[in-house]
Amino acid sequence: MAYVIDPDKCVACGNCMGECPVGAILEGDTYSINADECVECGACADACPAEAIHQE
Repeated sequence: MAYVIDPDKCVACGNCMGECPVGAILEGDTYSINADECVECGACADACPAEAIHQE
């Protein structure tokens, strides 16, 4: 099950992008995760100060 970013909680800080080992996080007003590229490592969730990332 891939990780997802809750757009209502995301503050677009970029911490998750720097932690993703496969570049699965897409930048925008709020960030999103490409489920096809996500390797479910959880590094992004650990790095998120807003607790906006969870496994779906």
